[in-house]
Amino acid sequence: MPGLYFEELVEGEVYDHPMTRTVTEMDNVLFTSLTMNPQPLHLDEEFAKTTIHGHRLVNSLFTMALVGGMIVYELTMGTTLGNLGYEKVEFPNPVFHGDTIRASSTILRKRESKSRPDAGIVWFEHRGINQRDEMVCLCERAGMMMKRPAEV
Repeated sequence: MPGLYFEELVEGEVYDHPMTRTVTEMDNVLFTSLTMNPQPLHLDEEFAKTTIHGHRLVNSLFTMALVGGMIVYELTMGTTLGNLGYEKVEFPNPVFHGDTIRASSTILRKRESKSRPDAGIVWFEHRGINQRDEMVCLCERAGMMMKRPAEV
């Protein structure tokens, strides 16, 4: 199933995305290492034991990327022209190895593009939620979405 076109995205509509993912130690170490982030809070268990959390945290940018990927199939697969930017990003609760994340999205608003007659701009809110129903990621972003192609 492809993503939704601009016309199909309704302001106020909420999408509970069906895919979930359990975050592993490998996810965290690999992402943190690939992005050249030497933060011991993500990589060093002995250091992390001395923090308020008591053990390693999952890199928050991995969490945001995971939530951003979980929304693609239902909303933007093949219908986006690009991400225009993030207006708000919050991590109200940490993610730990073994947490299972799910995502939901709300269409905040939309408007037709002023420069592209074949597209519109949509503002999305994406939420990542763990298995304890705690929000672990909240982001608002704008995306350029394709309009439905004219029938030939």
